[in-house]
Amino acid sequence: MAEIQKTNQQAADSSVLDGIKSWKIVVPIVIGLGATAYLFSREYEPGMFSAVHIGLWSVVWFVLSFGMMAVRDLGYMVRIRVLSDYDMNWKQAFRVIMLWEFASAVTPSAVGGTSVAIFFVNREGINIGRSTGIVMVTSFLDELFFALVFPIAVLLIGSANVFGADSAVASNFIYLAWTGYSVKVAYILLLSYGFFINPRGLKRLLLLVFKLPLLRRWRAKMDKVGDDMVSTSAYFRQWPFRKWVKAFAATCASWIARYWVVNTLIVAFLGIRYMGLEQHFIVFGKQLAMWIMMLVSPTPGGSGFAEWVFKEFLSGFLPIGMGVAMALCWRLVSYYPYLIMGAIILPKWVRNILHKK
Repeated sequence: MAEIQKTNQQAADSSVLDGIKSWKIVVPIVIGLGATAYLFSREYEPGMFSAVHIGLWSVVWFVLSFGMMAVRDLGYMVRIRVLSDYDMNWKQAFRVIMLWEFASAVTPSAVGGTSVAIFFVNREGINIGRSTGIVMVTSFLDELFFALVFPIAVLLIGSANVFGADSAVASNFIYLAWTGYSVKVAYILLLSYGFFINPRGLKRLLLLVFKLPLLRRWRAKMDKVGDDMVSTSAYFRQWPFRKWVKAFAATCASWIARYWVVNTLIVAFLGIRYMGLEQHFIVFGKQLAMWIMMLVSPTPGGSGFAEWVFKEFLSGFLPIGMGVAMALCWRLVSYYPYLIMGAIILPKWVRNILHKK
């Protein structure tokens, strides 16, 4: 029996790892760079880089953009340590976050790395029930941030500033953003009901829905999800309020730092006088909408779509022709490093953590 269980576990491990192998970094890189090259070829005009000012302060602000990503990762590490009740040390938290981001980078945005995050957390010594709970609460906090901040940003900044002037493109942006936002709110309400009110009721509802002929094949998995919801609710409902505050504060710090990457890059290449405080907040609001719209992307890590939506969304804010170049710099700072880190960490992690078990 033990041998059978071991074989089944190895098969499950292999199934998970097949989706996140290091060689898959080639796919998003090719898609992303290909889309950038195509968009740049259509946008290029002689003298378009005359507005760029490179100097010592440019280097400082460019380094600061990487610093923003470091703050973002640090926030995620703090959060996962809080959610694990500090059973996970800093080194383990770093590995999990890097592998999680790598998985997100090589899978479609609509899928993300959440599907394999439980696997990473579990292999760092957290039992499967708690691992599932940690990942579910992480997802809950991320979506809660968007649900709270996005409408506030649109209200304060103005819909016209966030989505652009009235046009067919702006209308499409508005439709995509609010559709994505509605999905996020529905997800938040569902998780909130399951976590804090009636987890067993939510499980029964899931099983009822997955009785439908088209969904019946996943009913067994939904039964497991329901069990995880019940155990997660029992565990996290006992949490003191200060822990929720700490975890959500880390979530806010992570996302805000990630958004300010674009602001620091604009200052790095165009000069600090180019942007006033109001412009900084407009760029921040635009990025909130961009990340929500990237939910619809079927490509790994949103490659191609992210570059396009960045150019379309911010090109009017940047000098003519600079949208694609800035999109490439943005992805070089906020996306490609996770492909490299994951490709370095994953093989060693598999050898030292997975094979040891």
